[in-house]
Amino acid sequence: MKLVIHGKNIEITDAIREYVHQKIEKAVNHFQSITNEVDVHLSVARNPRISTKQAAEVTIYASGSVIRAEESSENLYASIDLVADKIARQLRKYKERRQDHKTQPIPTNEVVVAEPVADTLIGDRSPELPGKVVRTKYFSMPPMTLTEAQEQLQLVGHDFYMFRNAETGEINVIYERNHGGYGVIQPRNGNRQTNGKNDKTGQGNVAMPEKSKD
Repeated sequence: MKLVIHGKNIEITDAIREYVHQKIEKAVNHFQSITNEVDVHLSVARNPRISTKQAAEVTIYASGSVIRAEESSENLYASIDLVADKIARQLRKYKERRQDHKTQPIPTNEVVVAEPVADTLIGDRSPELPGKVVRTKYFSMPPMTLTEAQEQLQLVGHDFYMFRNAETGEINVIYERNHGGYGVIQPRNGNRQTNGKNDKTGQGNVAMPEKSKD
């Protein structure tokens, strides 16, 4: 198992490195058969208004899936303890889902909320770009179904998840809607419609977020 440690605004000392190895390796010990790589990102916020300044983020690449957990507190070692416990629970859920997949099919008819295609994602708001790119992530994007993408969304702990649709071959985004359920954003072609392969309503299977959660 490959374990990589990164730091932001913090020096990764030998003591910190040893503690991370001890806690994270213990957390994934029973899941090494499905774990390919573990990425640990430690950071300290410089903003004095943030009380939980010391954060630990763990990303695990497991058999084509990505599992992520993040915790923060006033103490880095405490954050590492918290994130180790959390990632162990995530791995347990992931393994249980894999076992369930082998015994029974998972329904997919309630994953996507179909809504009319909107002309823009931002509505009446003025577009604002961040001053600079502060972090870049690279990951493989194997084709997957909407159900598999929904499960990945739950595993990474984000509000949205980008994936390659196994049915269309296109890049889609599945996200949690503010009022419950999930929506999917798909590309549309020159006639302002989606490709229609997943469209069950005749309107184009695109669900737009009501507001940004960022």
